[in-house]
Amino acid sequence: MSSRTEPSFRESVDLMFNRAVSLMDLPPGLEEKIRVCNATYTVRFGVRLRGAMHTFTGYRSVHSEHMEPVKGGIRYATGVNQDEVEALAALMTYKCALVEAPFGGSKGGLCIDPREYDEHELELITRRFAYELAKRDLINPSQNVPAPDMGTGEREMAWIADQYARMNTTDINAKACVTGKPLNAGGISGRVEATGRGVQYALREFFRYEEDKAAAGLSGKLEGKRIIVQGLGNVGYHAAKFLAEEDGSLITGIIERDGGLYSADGLDVEAVRNWIVKHDGVAGYPDAQFVEDGSLLLEEECDVLIPAALEGVINLENAERVKAPLIIEAANGPVTAGADEVLRKKGTVIIPDMYANAGGVTVSYFEWVKNLSHIRFGRMQRRQEEARHQLVIDELQRLDDVMGDTWSMSPNFKDKYLRGADELELVRSGLDDTMRVAYQSMREVWHSRDDVTDLRTAAYLVSIDKVAKSYHAKGL
Repeated sequence: MSSRTEPSFRESVDLMFNRAVSLMDLPPGLEEKIRVCNATYTVRFGVRLRGAMHTFTGYRSVHSEHMEPVKGGIRYATGVNQDEVEALAALMTYKCALVEAPFGGSKGGLCIDPREYDEHELELITRRFAYELAKRDLINPSQNVPAPDMGTGEREMAWIADQYARMNTTDINAKACVTGKPLNAGGISGRVEATGRGVQYALREFFRYEEDKAAAGLSGKLEGKRIIVQGLGNVGYHAAKFLAEEDGSLITGIIERDGGLYSADGLDVEAVRNWIVKHDGVAGYPDAQFVEDGSLLLEEECDVLIPAALEGVINLENAERVKAPLIIEAANGPVTAGADEVLRKKGTVIIPDMYANAGGVTVSYFEWVKNLSHIRFGRMQRRQEEARHQLVIDELQRLDDVMGDTWSMSPNFKDKYLRGADELELVRSGLDDTMRVAYQSMREVWHSRDDVTDLRTAAYLVSIDKVAKSYHAKGL
């Protein structure tokens, strides 16, 4: 098969949807209702920059309103187009359903290379884009709530939130119009790390099940497992950092735009990240082997491969040469439908994107709830928890005094036990629970049905079933 027969990202999503619904007993009308994108708004607006008028094209797609508001990021990239945005909106619908975040699916994009503009220019462009969307309720706390995506971050979300607030001066819930904001603008602790942290929690849950590890030909724990990460942006960086520092995994390969780095002994993720920030790439990094064609590292021997950047990096041209027994899709759509088929036949286990990178939307949900409740998590109960724990410590201390040398509290126990959970700990706890429960729902379908041979199909079955039940409950 040549690359010319490779399905587009949109076609890949449709093919995977079709594979799942063929195993379900849905009425044809409902199947079509779930499949189609409800609406896509295309906006072309002008901004005066550098003494001239520049016209920009942006999109906001709403895939499903079985629950409202709808949720989905806004990306800034030159390749943004309607097909891509609609495919990503569909993935958001299924992703939110899978992790039980009460949102429909949406996505937005602006066709722009943000590196070509300075901060002030980007602010003017972002505010005008936000204005065009907000005046049509495509940014609204109760109808459509964007978040960061490729090419955007906390800064852009703060601009969007401020623009919405300027247009809706009496909306007490204005901050909830967008998530992924900085902490001092209504954000939540743990949002920046959320998607990467979710990848870590997903792998931890996978490695808890002997049956699942055996399916990938793996055993043991994450400690010592060789991991290659494609893309050291926000998601790839945090996933690699946490897996290396907290789980003892070896990050043997890192792939970036200008090439790749490889070290069988493991790379220092923080050092590589600092080098990229300073030199705008990995070239010249002194403590690893530099590979000019970074994509070759996708085919290197490893235990876990984490594509964390672009769509379609694993495709019909290279799928047969990919040696990793376990792939976890930290990016959206990094494995095409054609490559997915090739890899499944080889026995490769793929933890699908709609689950693996759901950490972002999960913590976005927590941020949205925080903004609507107008209070940070932990504020009401933290000190009360510490007071109750103090009672236990006092009793243990009394026992310690009486028992003398025969018994005493473990070192650091008092400090650890007395400390009440702050917002970051509560967010991580909620994310961990979400990733565990969602994985368990997938693996139950995976192992209980003979006609389901992979986690992606299982994920689609779980999520589509939840969307169908939502529509049924509405009376549709």
